[in-house]
Amino acid sequence: MSNTIQSQIYQDGAAIPWEDAAPGIQRQMLGYDNSVMLVKVKFEKGAVGDMHQHPHTQVSYVESGSFELTIGGEKKVLRTGDGYFVPSNVLHGCVCLEPGVLIDVFTPHRADFLAKK
Repeated sequence: MSNTIQSQIYQDGAAIPWEDAAPGIQRQMLGYDNSVMLVKVKFEKGAVGDMHQHPHTQVSYVESGSFELTIGGEKKVLRTGDGYFVPSNVLHGCVCLEPGVLIDVFTPHRADFLAKK
């Protein structure tokens, strides 16, 4: 018997519910298996992704909006079309400067996100 978890092969964004992640922040879990997870995160202006760290490696793309990111103590403003990489266990967070969407990829998958479903 396998312990593999997996999303549907195709995801219909209109059919996937948005979950409240924090005040002014919602997320959609898209494709995932044990080794990788794609998450779409929508921010209202002024919403704060609190400083945190996790064992997952993360790479993210700014689909829209602008964000002040802090990664490992370094701050930078990122806008539509930019991206960033967060190594495992590095402290990071953001403040949304203009409403927008981040596309996050985690490896391995975020079991903690699935447990909240």
